Amino acid sequence: MALDSQTDTSLSRHAMKAELLDAETELALAYAWRDHRDEAALHRLINAYMRLAISMAAKFKRYGAPMNDLIQEAGLGLMKAADKFDPDRGVRFSTYAVWWIKASIQDYVMRNWSMVRTGSTSSQKSLFFNMRRVQARLEREASQQGVELDRHQLHQMISTEVGVPLADVEMMEGRLSGSDFSLNATQSAEDEGREWIETLEDEGVQASDLVERDHDMDQLRQWLVEALNVLNERERFIVRERKLREEPRTLESLGDELGLSKERVRQLEAAAFQKMRRTLETQSREVHALLA
Repeated sequence: MALDSQTDTSLSRHAMKAELLDAETELALAYAWRDHRDEAALHRLINAYMRLAISMAAKFKRYGAPMNDLIQEAGLGLMKAADKFDPDRGVRFSTYAVWWIKASIQDYVMRNWSMVRTGSTSSQKSLFFNMRRVQARLEREASQQGVELDRHQLHQMISTEVGVPLADVEMMEGRLSGSDFSLNATQSAEDEGREWIETLEDEGVQASDLVERDHDMDQLRQWLVEALNVLNERERFIVRERKLREEPRTLESLGDELGLSKERVRQLEAAAFQKMRRTLETQSREVHALLA
């Protein structure tokens, strides 16, 4: 922590010693980088505005991120701004760079706020950085007017104020209200070391379901064998080739092999299924209901 503080101070001092660019010099440097990829011009432009990046990074310290990391992200945003800046638009580089620096810092803060991604849409980002401020102001104004707001009313007012859906406000409130914890953490001393992960329901197939499924499959196989046994050899062949193969054969191919017409094979298939149906209907009420 002490080392981080020393690094922050060193960076700040170095940035404060950088030159202040007038509009003409700034424009010349921007042209030199855009048109000639002059790295010396780029380095000079970035150094001159590093104090701006550090100043903006300091405003995000309350989110708990290390200052060194915030400054690094601010510097990356500054470099992106320099790379994309168009001097022909007539805008000062500092004005343009503010947006890129802020966006880079905000993305970093949101990525590292929680192991669970906090949000990525524009409305979610707006909520993340403005919700607490807006909420505090609304509560203060309501208190001054002698009005007591319940949770739902407050969320609705925040939704209207920030201009985002109510569902996003409720979602962000839940994510900002607590921090991450390990599923391997113990619930309490009284639980004899029981971990939170042990309370999660197993979404896999339960052993009892496997036993029941295997029993049903065995029963169905037995019924199918009995139903096939009532067929003659040719009928069994047709049913097997038409329904029990991974790639069922066509009526034409079976007709060619058996020396029968396509229509005759279809008739034999229908007759075989009818025989099997009658046999299966005698097995249980469940099968009868399934075939009804």
